Amino acid sequence: MIDPEILRSLRSLGVIGPNEVPAFRPLEGGVSSDIWRVDRPDGSICVKRALARLRTEKEWHAPVSRNASEADWIRTVAGILPDAVPRLIAEDQERGLFVMEYLDPDVHPVWKAQLRDGVISTDTAALVGAALGTIHAAAAGSDRIARRFANDGIFHAIRIEPYLLRTAESHPDLGDALAGLAETTAAARKTLVHGDVSPKNILAGPRGPVFLDAECAWYGDPAFDIGFCLNHLLLKCIWRPQFADAYVEAFAALAAAYFGHVDWESPSRLEARAAALLGGLMLARIDGASPVEYLTAEPDRDRVRRAARRALRDPPETLAGFCRLFRSETAP
Repeated sequence: MIDPEILRSLRSLGVIGPNEVPAFRPLEGGVSSDIWRVDRPDGSICVKRALARLRTEKEWHAPVSRNASEADWIRTVAGILPDAVPRLIAEDQERGLFVMEYLDPDVHPVWKAQLRDGVISTDTAALVGAALGTIHAAAAGSDRIARRFANDGIFHAIRIEPYLLRTAESHPDLGDALAGLAETTAAARKTLVHGDVSPKNILAGPRGPVFLDAECAWYGDPAFDIGFCLNHLLLKCIWRPQFADAYVEAFAALAAAYFGHVDWESPSRLEARAAALLGGLMLARIDGASPVEYLTAEPDRDRVRRAARRALRDPPETLAGFCRLFRSETAP
């Protein structure tokens, strides 16, 4: 059933005619938003509205004002790397939604689907790393962007609390380590952070990667973005073990391309923060508020726990070192 509030919004924005009732198709929107494809006579568009209570087993609330931050992130990145974001069409901040162009999955496949199916290109991984590095480098040190994305409360509610602090509830012996990561991450205000750089939110477009779902946009620690994405590549080694070597090659290609753009701080210091954060993020995807849906067998989850716990006790200083630790601890 079409939400009448959405219809009223699209009509007031002039996106559809005053009496038009287009076809709405729900799209996969993860746990945090409702997303629809809306088919108009002149082409399809995409409508996104943030949820106040996220669709997770553990109760998780977040401010819907993040929808406006995401729209602002798209506008900001469009001025840096236009092909890396969908075109923003309209925004209704009062109703907590915005409208963007619809990108055909036949032309813009989801990177996660490619990785799942064994289509694992180091070129694609390098393009993701280079694009992310370009965005971070362009926004670093900008007081204007820092003021626009001073979203400490949103980032804490959507990322630091559910991913790091909530995970400590299942691993109290690691509480100090996880709290330390949370404190370090919250304090490092370096550049514009996407906050959810996951393969499910990246389209492999014909002109390079397109980033979606920047609900957690924040002026903060870039280590979170790079660590968040690399974490998923390693977790897929457990999900699809037949492709593990290719995932590790993609991990290395993405990291190398990203750090080729790091000029706003010491690359080694940033890498050390990302490597330390990886242990917490990895454990969070097993025992935090939002575990990955594709690792369900307890023996597999235990292998990940073993690697993450070791890394949290003795964090590697480099991403390559973390990768070696992970492969060692998760070997069958």
